[in-house]
Amino acid sequence: MENLVKKIAETMAVFSANAEAQVVKGNKAAGARARKAALELMKDLKEFRKVSIEEAKK
Repeated sequence: MENLVKKIAETMAVFSANAEAQVVKGNKAAGARARKAALELMKDLKEFRKVSIEEAKK
């Protein structure tokens, strides 16, 4: 679970940097990278929820 939390934090940092570059600088490529990171975050957050529920049952 710790690895998953680290991965989520890293992906969130990538998303934030690229989303800011798109908004502030108008960088279209950064927008594509931000969208890709958002999809990854969505998958990782769903996995975190699943793992968290399993841990809570113990």
